[in-house]
Amino acid sequence: MIIQRIVDSFKITDLFLHFFLILVTYIFTFYYNYLTRPNPLPGPLPLPFIGNLHNLTYDIKQFYEQCQQKYGDICEIMFNGNRCIIISRPEYMEKFLYPTTFLMKIPYLQGIDEMGFYGRGIIFNNDYKSWYYHRQFFTQALLTPKFMDTTINSTNKLFEELNGYWQSLGLHNSLDNNWTLETDFSAWFRGFANDIISIITTGERTYTIASYYNTQSTIKSEHPEALVEDGNKFVNSSIKLIYDGKFFMFAGPFIRHYVPIIRNMSISMLKNRDYLFERFDIIIKNRRKKIEEMPLDDVLLKPMNDEQVRINLVEAILGGTDTTSNLFCFIIYFLCKHPHVKQKMLSEIDFILPKSSKKLYVSQDDISKLKYCKAIIKETSRILPTVYITPRYITEEYEFAGYKWPVGTQFHLNFLAANKHPEIWLNPEIFDPDRFYDDNKYDQKFNDKNLFMFGGSQRICPGRKLAMTELLLLMALVFKNYNVELVNKNEPLKVNAGLTINCEELKVRISPRI
Repeated sequence: MIIQRIVDSFKITDLFLHFFLILVTYIFTFYYNYLTRPNPLPGPLPLPFIGNLHNLTYDIKQFYEQCQQKYGDICEIMFNGNRCIIISRPEYMEKFLYPTTFLMKIPYLQGIDEMGFYGRGIIFNNDYKSWYYHRQFFTQALLTPKFMDTTINSTNKLFEELNGYWQSLGLHNSLDNNWTLETDFSAWFRGFANDIISIITTGERTYTIASYYNTQSTIKSEHPEALVEDGNKFVNSSIKLIYDGKFFMFAGPFIRHYVPIIRNMSISMLKNRDYLFERFDIIIKNRRKKIEEMPLDDVLLKPMNDEQVRINLVEAILGGTDTTSNLFCFIIYFLCKHPHVKQKMLSEIDFILPKSSKKLYVSQDDISKLKYCKAIIKETSRILPTVYITPRYITEEYEFAGYKWPVGTQFHLNFLAANKHPEIWLNPEIFDPDRFYDDNKYDQKFNDKNLFMFGGSQRICPGRKLAMTELLLLMALVFKNYNVELVNKNEPLKVNAGLTINCEELKVRISPRI
């Protein structure tokens, strides 16, 4: 009765007044705590409730690029109510990449847990024993000579199929072999990378390049339609999952669950995740018997239960599809924008793989000789890395930049800014592969040391050798056989940034090299 009387005594204006007072108190407390925080660093002003989420969601790539320019090599932002220190200088990054003290990448994030990745696999796993267990299987599988032989053979074979698709599309609109085809390389090579990583990790194809070809041609691929019909959807959903990961990482649970429009976005993203998980479960079911029959050194998935297998497959296939295909598209874009670099590359390819040789196959020995091509890959990764930040957080008090940072402090290593730092790199905005090729022009060892292409320490990318091999193969195979030009040379590269930088579209014009 007493409580009822108190409630009845309140008028609607009283409720609004109390809400206003609570809101003002919260905002005052928020900024008081912000202005009196220990170890204050420069950075964009956070907003109540959302911190710097507005900066991160608008153009996250540009935001991280500008952090070093506006606030220096060490600055801070806030998201999910936590401070995050952004590091934008290579020698500072070494302090976080190489000591095992900083093995942990992120604290517990409810969003990543909701996506089904936290504490599983290797990317978002902070339990050392579990992480090391999964890491060992990736390392044993992805770095063995037998695995690399499979990669080379599969890439050569799949390129023959891709070559056939391009010829079919080109000849469809031409009366002779002097055909020209305008097409989207980003779609082709997302499918190509997805097919390759699927073959070498599970022994089965996703038929994504065949699926994309079927969307472009009235003449369908020779593969059964049942095998290829979902291929294009599968690879696009895979890329979407990576982009969605940014949202679940930075947006808090209240925003995701209760803000109407955003809530619907979250539900849609989770449905996409469920679709992919179901597809991976089908792959596991189909392959389980054969996996069990394989020798231990032939497969990274054998001793694990189905959930562990699924997470490893998701990480391997998404990682192998996303970073490789996007970096290859960036390489194509920069080569077409810099004809002198492309001509120097063509000279190397034509010397190692003479035009008189009609074979499509490129061997391991051929790959080892493509020194300038390798320099192009490194320089492209410096200018536009697919992985533009990597997180770390400390599990014990640590002194850095003249401050003592408490346990749980989060750090973001800003590769975008470090790769163009004016005090580290000569003419940092200029695309010049000689940085990693010509010792007489540049200090190549210094540049290699300051390029964090695959991360570092125990967290270094386990697929790094696979990625370099596949990129070199594709450069040799594509440019040995085709002239490649941008459809619109003045158009900027179309990218968006999720957990990685993704090439949305790359329209090129290709024709056979005769």
